[in-house]
Amino acid sequence: MADSAPSFVERLFAEQRTALQTFIRRRIRGKDDAADLAQEVYVRMLRISDQDAIRNPVGYLYTVASNLVKEHAVLERRQACSVDITQAPAADQLETLPAFDGDLDARQRAVRLGVVLQELRPKCRAAVVLRFTHELSYREIADHLGVSPQMAQKYVAQALGHCQRRMARLG
Repeated sequence: MADSAPSFVERLFAEQRTALQTFIRRRIRGKDDAADLAQEVYVRMLRISDQDAIRNPVGYLYTVASNLVKEHAVLERRQACSVDITQAPAADQLETLPAFDGDLDARQRAVRLGVVLQELRPKCRAAVVLRFTHELSYREIADHLGVSPQMAQKYVAQALGHCQRRMARLG
């Protein structure tokens, strides 16, 4: 029985891998995370003890994927909200570019950062550009975006948190 379980899941994934990754990619902000989340779906499917009880394997696969996408969104929100940008050390840390190890030159990092910035929601991206390119205050950003200064700070914090995580993953 242990030998038949992986072959069932492997067969299912061989048939559904591309469609599953497309399904996930359309539902998350970080498009590069789709392959990782698809892999997690695979792991979760392998953990099912009674795979014969699944009446609709493809439907079940997408249910697992949908639940995982929801978990991923909650985790991303928690990480974005966990940064308190009103504290001076946190604000200083957010406004300091992270150190990038490796042999990438500044131009390659700038290109990667541009790609990462494109993953952001429009208001988050605009807040970061206004803050760091145009050096506007949070009040000025808020006026420009039609939001409160606190929301402008939140957009910047979310964007910087996302950029730091993605740039760290990209190396």
